[in-house]
Amino acid sequence: MTVSLEVAEGVGTLRLDRPPMNALDIATQDRLKELAEEATRREDVRAVVVYGGEKVFAAGADIKEMQEMDHTAMVLRARALQDSFTAVARIPKPVVAAVTGYALGGGCELALCADFRIAAENAKLGQPEILLGLIPGAGGTQRLARLVSPSKAKDLIFTGRMVKAEEAREIGLVDRVVPADEVYTQAHAWAARLAQGPALALRAAKESIDTGLETDLDTGLAIERNWFAGLFATEDRERGMRSFVAEGPGKAKFL
Repeated sequence: MTVSLEVAEGVGTLRLDRPPMNALDIATQDRLKELAEEATRREDVRAVVVYGGEKVFAAGADIKEMQEMDHTAMVLRARALQDSFTAVARIPKPVVAAVTGYALGGGCELALCADFRIAAENAKLGQPEILLGLIPGAGGTQRLARLVSPSKAKDLIFTGRMVKAEEAREIGLVDRVVPADEVYTQAHAWAARLAQGPALALRAAKESIDTGLETDLDTGLAIERNWFAGLFATEDRERGMRSFVAEGPGKAKFL
């Protein structure tokens, strides 16, 4: 399989495994969607790490495969391409990308689907599609602009240049830069810590932020208000408040 889902300590690792560069061909895209939806459904998965291995995250689409596709073929495929990435973005649980080596094109777009990105010191990220006479097609023009600002996204997309890890951190493309041999360990630790938290509240926070960013402030506040009130019906809210009153903050156990 080109993508696998392994679960430990409440953390599901979506592992890309298509040597040598984890090129994201159609079969890999479809498998990624399938496993992202499985991670969404499974109650034993409370947080997710997206990982490409020690050497490379994903160097982009399979260009040889794409070269054989004409306009009609891509019209038929483009939605499925986006849907495979959106399935990762819509996992209603904390998702962290553990980025090693290259995260280019579709690889960068996949990292953009995570809530948090931890990159190796030797990582390089970018959207080089313009060098092929194309633009990003798996969410890059939209998610990148929302994350780093339209002008910074245009710089990367218009030029197709790669950015090293430190520049990626400076512009907000990644959140943390660590030694290469610590990327997965730190990503898993981040996810494992959140996997111990209140699942419904984390889901509410993620949906409120993500959905709210797509709308106006008043609508976003309504989304927040409805989730906030709804959480008062949950056992986790009762447990959290009971623990706070009896023991002080940060002592509640949600599992």
